[in-house]
Amino acid sequence: SPAAKRSLKRRMLTPPPLWARREAVPKAPTAVTAAASLAAALEEERASVRADLGPPGPSPLLAEALLEQAMIGPSPNPLILSYLKYAISSQMVSYSTVLTAITWSRFSPHPSCHGKAEECISLCRALMSALNWLLRCAAFYTEKVKETLEQAAAESQLKMCLERLEKMLSSTKNRALIHIAKLEETSSWSTVEQSLLKLGENLNSLSNSPLRSQADSCVSLIKSIPTMLSVHSEQLNKTGFPTVHAVVLLEGTMNLTGDTQPLVEQLMMVKRMQHIPSPLFVLEIWKACFVGLIESPEGTEELKWTAFTFLKVGPSPGPQDFTEDVNCAFEFLLKLTPLLDKADQRCNCDCMSLLLQECGKQGLLSETNMTNLTDKRKHAPRLKSAENANIQPNPGLILRAEPTVTNILKTMDADHSKSPEGLLGVLGHMLSGKSLDLLLAAAAATGKLKSFARKFIKLNEFTKHIANGESSKGASVRALLFDISFLMLCHVAQTYGSEMILSESSPAGEVPFFETWMLTCMPEEGKILNPDHPCFRPDSTKVESLVALLNNSSEMKLVQMKWHEACLSISAAILEILNAWENSVLTFESIQKITDNIKGKVCSMAVCAVAWLVAHVRMLGLDEREKSLQMIRQLATPLYGENTLQFYNERVVIMSSILEHMCADVLQQTATQIKFPSTGMDTIPYWNLLPPKKPIKEVLTSMFTKVLEKGWVDSHSIHIFDTLLHMGGVYWFCNNLVKELLKETRKEHTLRAVELLYAIFCLDMQQLTLTLLGHILPNLLTDSSKWHTLMDPPGKALAKLSVWCALSSYSSHNKGQASARQKKRHREDIEDYISLFPLDDTQPSKLMRLLSSNEEDANVLSSPNRSMSSSLSASQLHTVSMRDPLNRVLANLFLLISSILGAKTAGPHTQFVQWFMEECVDCLEQGSRGSILQFMPFTMVSPAAATSFPQLAGCSGAPVPRHRHVQGSPTARLPSLQRHSGSVVFLLSPGRFRSW
Repeated sequence: SPAAKRSLKRRMLTPPPLWARREAVPKAPTAVTAAASLAAALEEERASVRADLGPPGPSPLLAEALLEQAMIGPSPNPLILSYLKYAISSQMVSYSTVLTAITWSRFSPHPSCHGKAEECISLCRALMSALNWLLRCAAFYTEKVKETLEQAAAESQLKMCLERLEKMLSSTKNRALIHIAKLEETSSWSTVEQSLLKLGENLNSLSNSPLRSQADSCVSLIKSIPTMLSVHSEQLNKTGFPTVHAVVLLEGTMNLTGDTQPLVEQLMMVKRMQHIPSPLFVLEIWKACFVGLIESPEGTEELKWTAFTFLKVGPSPGPQDFTEDVNCAFEFLLKLTPLLDKADQRCNCDCMSLLLQECGKQGLLSETNMTNLTDKRKHAPRLKSAENANIQPNPGLILRAEPTVTNILKTMDADHSKSPEGLLGVLGHMLSGKSLDLLLAAAAATGKLKSFARKFIKLNEFTKHIANGESSKGASVRALLFDISFLMLCHVAQTYGSEMILSESSPAGEVPFFETWMLTCMPEEGKILNPDHPCFRPDSTKVESLVALLNNSSEMKLVQMKWHEACLSISAAILEILNAWENSVLTFESIQKITDNIKGKVCSMAVCAVAWLVAHVRMLGLDEREKSLQMIRQLATPLYGENTLQFYNERVVIMSSILEHMCADVLQQTATQIKFPSTGMDTIPYWNLLPPKKPIKEVLTSMFTKVLEKGWVDSHSIHIFDTLLHMGGVYWFCNNLVKELLKETRKEHTLRAVELLYAIFCLDMQQLTLTLLGHILPNLLTDSSKWHTLMDPPGKALAKLSVWCALSSYSSHNKGQASARQKKRHREDIEDYISLFPLDDTQPSKLMRLLSSNEEDANVLSSPNRSMSSSLSASQLHTVSMRDPLNRVLANLFLLISSILGAKTAGPHTQFVQWFMEECVDCLEQGSRGSILQFMPFTMVSPAAATSFPQLAGCSGAPVPRHRHVQGSPTARLPSLQRHSGSVVFLLSPGRFRSW
């Protein structure tokens, strides 16, 4: 000991007293005296050491002392451990004493590290090594248990191993650290998996059931480590999900022609974000379809919903293990008897049975389940009345129309010049009754409408070719083919959108006539036409000849008539005729004769004439509109005579529907009424929805309040919201709805409001997300006078809504998906996001140093003058286009969040940031790539951990050591990790770390 050494040294160096020196002269030599003194000192030292270490033999106290000293600091001290190794080799201590000293140490289930990032990664590695060692020990003792002589001892040792494993793995934080180590050393994790496999093989022979149960629990915990991101608790206390309901209603009402895959991905994202159990998720889809069927207006909308339910949603194939969920959903649906009865009454058939048949065809239901479900619905009341007994049910008609569409497409592929009369007969049958709407709905629901339209454009172009010596019969057939194809294309454009007509990429050649006319001359919602545009002013000689033909002939000639030129010239001809009428050159009787000539043979000329008149009326004063409107009325009135061409009545019905759509805006503005021929249905079902003389803000707030009280959005409300969005603009719409959300003070109301707002925002998710994340949130977070509005619960709800919108927009944006309604919507001018969020990349080398450094300077974090590039990962600079508005908005939002976390001022805005990040990681998908969290700066991780998130500051899928060091450091610093919502979530996403 140090005291003994000092005593020995003092004795050797201190000279003896005088009396001793006098006596020593005649006695023993000096060397003998010194040796005796040294021996006495050594004996005293041994006695002191024996007193310190206890009885003779290897000392456990020495082993404990060395171990205790070695474990001081963030990592074991290799020098002290080398002393311990030397002590074992020199037999000063034995292996048993060292192991005994280890057992005396208290086991900590919450190891932590406050050192550098490399030391924190070492802790992760050490935990995985300890896990592997314990697994090997457990596997070894499960083998020993088989031996009868050592069974009791082996079970005792196995019990201790399993207890240690259980203590280690029961900590969520420990499993998270092991998860990081798994990413750091995949080979070591493979060893763990091998040990786990060996342990699992031996467990089957374990007779001790408590031990086997304990071991199974440990094995399941280890197997859950790679899937920690995807573990969520099921919401079993909730059965209604208004977001799913509204998304399905929105798709069925406004986007029947859209691809199925984007709808599936959107619904699956909602399911993942809201953690909806699969059976209830499928049930909500069926409920929405039946509600849409019941409340849809008669006519085209009803046929659309029927096609959506039975052709688009019903037959959509699912994964192989999806059948049980579908069966369970149908079991739940059978309990909703009033809903099914109402649907059966509306459709005049057993809707459930038809839906089950379609699901069975796609393999979504087994034969046994389908028979069982059908039998349960057999005794339902058949609510057929005498009035509708002879009416064929729409679902049956739609299902039969689907193969008919395929046959018509094949017929349209044939050479039209060989048998134009036969083709005309097919088209004539399509025009009868509601056949056309049935076929179009079936084609739209099955994704064939665009092909359908292209075939009719090709047919319309075919009529340009006029044979030499054309007969009157051939001319009549050609005129009818032109007219029917023109009317059908107009009807498709008005019912399903003009994007169904336009070709994806026009070949280097002549643009088809109908496409040209539709883009330049056809009135549409939100499209203002200039009546003086050159498209309405063709060759003057052709116009003059057409005017002369209309004015002088008793009826329109057909032979050698170029119908596409006549349709392009009719607008200028109508202008000449209108001027002549206004100047009293022509009488009303002459105008009647001219309009009869226009509409007498082909209805398409009347459509083109009215299209120009609608644009012309918009530019006139109130006192100048009378004659133009009177001419529209004359053109819309059918001509009943004997000299009309074949299928005239059927063509007039389609023409009237087209003209009614064209004139709706003008008639409303001029307070004029024009009676169009009745088609037996409401041709414009969702028209003029807003109440008169009421500010649109009041309409918006009252409608949102009504929807919130009901708890779900119906088709009527969706169209009102769509009209308000179109009228008020994206910023006005989003800002006012967010204000309504922030007014709510009850937790259940805010959660319901978020679900409904997300569904409403699906009307134009991309633009509304840009406005929400780029304008509204930054204003709320940077204005201290508004921080009080971000308190719980409305602030937490707004954070949830923001994350949901960001994830949905980013996911669909990356795949280039935009629905038809979003492409069609007229856009207002929005601020240039490049100028709004400037990008400073003038110092790339400095930027790379910032991204790769381990420094976490608080001044850098809180500096408001950082360039946007400092918030980006290096991977983004190479793979993410920062010229894209959505990417810029996300990057700047995370830059703002990073500044808030690094600032010294805390408040509701700081709490909002925490909620935002928690929701981000809670919505992550296991193994996902390209999450919005890739826009989070590296330097933001430690401030995030400092706010004591209940979630783990960690990540998944990091291929670069620098990234794992960033993730491991804050994780290892946490003393423990709580569980939140039954799940373990990570602050950094896999997509956040792409290779340089």
